[in-house]
Formats: sequence, C-alpha cells, structure tokens
Amino acid sequence: MIERHIILDGIDLVGFYGAGNTHLQMLKKLHPKLRIVARDNVIKAIGDEEELERFVKVVERLTEYCTKYNSLSEETIIDAVNGKKSDKGNDSNVIVYNINGKPIYPRSENQCRLVEEFKKNDMLFAVGPAGTGKTYTAIALAVRALKNKEIRKIILSRPAVEAGEKLGFLPGDMRDKIDPYLQPLYDALEDMIPMAKLKEFMEMNVIQIAPLAFMRGRTLNDAIVILDEAQNTTPQQIKMFLTRMGSNTKMIITGDLTQIDLPQHQNSGLVQATKILKDVKGIGFVTLGKKDIVRHKLVTRIVDAYESYEKRHKEDNKPTEQ
Repeated sequence: MIERHIILDGIDLVGFYGAGNTHLQMLKKLHPKLRIVARDNVIKAIGDEEELERFVKVVERLTEYCTKYNSLSEETIIDAVNGKKSDKGNDSNVIVYNINGKPIYPRSENQCRLVEEFKKNDMLFAVGPAGTGKTYTAIALAVRALKNKEIRKIILSRPAVEAGEKLGFLPGDMRDKIDPYLQPLYDALEDMIPMAKLKEFMEMNVIQIAPLAFMRGRTLNDAIVILDEAQNTTPQQIKMFLTRMGSNTKMIITGDLTQIDLPQHQNSGLVQATKILKDVKGIGFVTLGKKDIVRHKLVTRIVDAYESYEKRHKEDNKPTEQ
C-alpha cells in the first residue's frame, strides 16, 4: 500500500469539495479501492500505485477545471474519472469565468480593443462614461493573469474623493473609513472570485485594495495595478502613481472625464497625463463611448440627456459678439 498527499493550490476549497463535502464523497465512491481523507487543502489517498496514479490525474483535471470555471458538478467529476475532457465550448473570447461559471467576455468593440491593447502594452489608459465596463473589464484581465500565475498580486486603487457630497467623519478603523470609496472594486472581485478564496487572497495580500495615498513610496513588482476613477487625481497624484511601476508589472488607469469631482480650481491629473503620455511607446489608450455602455438601457439615455443639456448650457452662456 502506498500513501500520496495531493495539495490543492490556488482554488476555492468549498467549490472543490462541494456543499457538505458532496463532491469529495462522490470521489470516494468512484474510487472504492482507495482510502481517501481530506483536511484543509490536502487530500491523502492510500492504495495501490496504479489506482493512486489514476486518482491523482482525476484530481489534477478537476483542479484545473475548478480554477478556470470556479465550479464543479457531478457530470464534471464523472467526466474526469472517465478521462473525458469537460469544457463549456469555444471560450477563445472569454476573459475569465464568474463565480457561477458564466463567461465574462468583451461586450463591445472598444472593450475588445481594451483587451487587445492590454496584451500589447504594459500601461493602458481606458477613458469613457459610466457603464462602459472599464473597471469591470480591467479587473477581469487582472483576475485572469492571477489565475494563470502570470503575476503574484493584484493591486487596486482609487482616489478618496466624494462624489459631490461630504461623508463627514466615518466611524471605525482605517479599513472601515476607506471601504465606502472602494466598494465598486469589491463588487467586481466578488463576482469573479469565490468569497472564501477572495478573503484568503486579501488576508495574504495577494489582492490589495487601497486608496491612492497609500501608494507613495512603494515599488510595485509582479503585479497588475489598476487605478480607478483616475479623473479625480491631481497631476501630482497620478504622476506619483505611474512612477510606482516595477518589474513584470502592468498598469490600467480608468476614468470618466465627464465626472470630475475635484474642486473647481484643481486640474484633473488624468486629463494632463493623457496629453503628456499620448506618444510614449508602451502606453496604450482606449476611449469608450455611449455605444459601449452595457448597463441598463436607461444609462445610455441619461448620458445622452446630460450631454445635450451641457451643450445647450454652453451655447446659452457664449459671449455675444459686439
């Protein structure tokens, strides 16, 4: 009799073992000649060498599937035991799969451009109105790179600027105070990484979410770094952020130039950066528009209405010629 230990690395254990360990129990029934015990992320199997080798290959197939699709099913387990390849069909256009195993892919022409520019450049600016999927697509690209072990960490940041209202003194510790500003980033991550695994990643600093002020003095290596709501940075802040870039690191900077919440006398760092860096090799630029909006159809109409209003307002306030 031989004993083998299999370490499950980088996957959601709840999804792999199943609710109430149903997947694990199924694996035991399908391998009656083995004694199988699981503890945390280690599976211990005892049996003859040939049967153990077959079991190890089954676990490897299931681990690969679970890492990619964030889920397992009875059919997937049976296919793995029978040596069949389980697949969800053609996924050449898929960035990553969400926690329910549904594909996340570019849903507009400019979102496709964003994905292509990310492949070609180490720094990418994605500018466009609300609802165009800038942040969501950027985070999906980062999660894919982390799953493929192309990087060691994801760093997400935002300037802590209120959207036209004062939140006042927020209760709690530092994490409690900054979380309201960063909630949209949490929302996207929770859609792509199972909760237990996301919590583990954040506790181990594999995924870091921090306000922009916390970036000063750091050198960011082996990471994908995303700066969201960059229109609310000052020129000094965005310069500080962009110069944090280390080896094997990619940066994605997203923003909406129609939603600048800085004081009127303060210039937007994003506006200045896109002008200064437009001809720098290795930096890509993607501009998204109303046709890329993938939220509720009313969002497009709202954007149209505000654009029309602002255009009329500018025309009404033009100085008359003497």
